[in-house]
Amino acid sequence: MRWPLAAALVAAMLAAPLLAQQQEPFEPEGYRTDNYRAPVPATLEGARVLTTAEVEAIWRSKSGAFIDVLPRAPKPKNLPAGTVWRDMPRRNIPGSIWLPDTGYGALAPAMDDYLQRGFIQASHGNKATLLVIYCLADCWMSWNAAKRALAYGYSNIAWYPEGTDGWEHAKLPTEDAQPEPRPEQ
Repeated sequence: MRWPLAAALVAAMLAAPLLAQQQEPFEPEGYRTDNYRAPVPATLEGARVLTTAEVEAIWRSKSGAFIDVLPRAPKPKNLPAGTVWRDMPRRNIPGSIWLPDTGYGALAPAMDDYLQRGFIQASHGNKATLLVIYCLADCWMSWNAAKRALAYGYSNIAWYPEGTDGWEHAKLPTEDAQPEPRPEQ
């Protein structure tokens, strides 16, 4: 009787790491504040989670506003004279508003205001407008930004966790993007 029990315990201990690897990350209570490029949860309480096909249907029907929150390094203010600065190019879903650096777990007051103004611009002041928020695949920035939209009182939030990686993988069109002007930091 003891051997079958011991064998079952050993089998369970060996299987535990495999099960832990297969489980999706859970939703944190607050915002994710580090390791932003990591597997994301399958859910966001209060928001719809969209597939690429669903996002494409919304985009084609023009029934939602698209917000990209991919970070972008600002030009350093103290560059030596004559230094060439080239921003990294960004291609995103056509018609999107790009609000870089708004998906961090903690936002400075100026960036929080910037994000709120961006949501107002995208929604035309209507908190019931469908907002589709994205970044890249396995990027917590879009999860954080979508969670913030819910906290700001927006009621029709959709999170696209595959972001432009999923969009481009489906061979859907993209366009060169420029971010909305950021506040001085």
